[in-house]
Amino acid sequence: MRELKHHEKKLLRKVNIVGWKGERNIRVAKILRRYHIQNREDYVGYERMCGMITSLSAKLKSLPSSSPFRIDLTQQLLDKLYNIGVVDSKSNLEKADKISVSGFCRRRLPVVMVRLKMSQTLPSAITLIETGQVRLGPTVVTDPSMLVTRNMEDFVGWTEEGKINRTVKKYNGKLDDFDITEG
Repeated sequence: MRELKHHEKKLLRKVNIVGWKGERNIRVAKILRRYHIQNREDYVGYERMCGMITSLSAKLKSLPSSSPFRIDLTQQLLDKLYNIGVVDSKSNLEKADKISVSGFCRRRLPVVMVRLKMSQTLPSAITLIETGQVRLGPTVVTDPSMLVTRNMEDFVGWTEEGKINRTVKKYNGKLDDFDITEG
């Protein structure tokens, strides 16, 4: 390799080639692409939540293990994380340490719809949500960044007046004649 010229040395003086900042951005871009996250602020929010949870679990670990305060707070934290759907069991505090942003991304409404076989792909699930075809409980959801808890997972469905619900009822033979004349 040739020796760098003066202006090249001057430019590279401020650049740390060993610890390049772009390496983290590649991982972030992969997650944004995998889960089709449209707003980077959503990712930043999930990352903050992960940081707060891991710092809370580290503080809980620093308390004596026989402390009733630690036992109570640990149980509350694990219950909450399990109900959200970020961890798979309530066994110990190690689960709270290993929380990642992907765990929160897996609880987003489009990902849950693909897992429940309501849609084949994430982009099609996102378009269905944005057009108002999906409801969560009684309310119609148009925001694809909505997190779905384990309890709310059972209440994801199609809107009553939506085209997809009509097609599903027609296929199952449950479409009412009054509904056919209306639409």
